[in-house]
Amino acid sequence: MENVQKKIDELVKSKDVLLFMKGSPELPQCGFSMTVSKILKDLNIKFHSINVLEDEEIREGIKKYSNWPTIPQLYIKGNFVGGCDIVKEMYQKGELQKILK
Repeated sequence: MENVQKKIDELVKSKDVLLFMKGSPELPQCGFSMTVSKILKDLNIKFHSINVLEDEEIREGIKKYSNWPTIPQLYIKGNFVGGCDIVKEMYQKGELQKILK
């Protein structure tokens, strides 16, 4: 499990905007993942995604890494932003746009 945490840490720190999601932005496998990826697309943000359904260790490891029980999880410049509800609320208030500038 320690290796998975290290791997996740390296991934999070290597990308400006990283979304751990179920499926891919082109083919999301859950509505929450679809919502967050759609928000990022609507803002014309270039982002990387990791499909947690392809790797059980990553899927469980990201929950421990962030101390957050659900997926999707959005990271911006190495910092955990939140899941679908938080990202959606920040987007609606214009806070997400400020962070992404």
